[in-house]
Amino acid sequence: MQTKKRPVYLDMPTIIRHLPIPGIVSILHRASGVMLFLLLPVLLSLLAGSLSSGQAFAEYKAWADNWFMKLILIGVLWLFIHHLFAGIRFLLIDAHIGVELQPARKTAKWVLYGAPATAFILGIALW
Repeated sequence: MQTKKRPVYLDMPTIIRHLPIPGIVSILHRASGVMLFLLLPVLLSLLAGSLSSGQAFAEYKAWADNWFMKLILIGVLWLFIHHLFAGIRFLLIDAHIGVELQPARKTAKWVLYGAPATAFILGIALW
């Protein structure tokens, strides 16, 4: 009797828990890129609307002064900063800088902890 090939169940939380830090940074880099791409039309329309007139700018400013919207914009700032830091890290790796295991882990930690810290500091400064 021949056994059937059964579908494989991928338990993503377990896989992510066992993923090394550079792998987590890589996944977050891709996810932040997708989110920024999807948010691009919204951000561009907000920019275009705020530049259309002084009254429109005042309306957008009043809208952005809401604490909840500020938190969302700080989240978008974190997406951008993480994508920027991870992109610079990957460019350095492409140039064969930091390819070894220890420097790769160190730079991944810098990106993983540095991006939210930078976004938090900039977000508080812009609040």
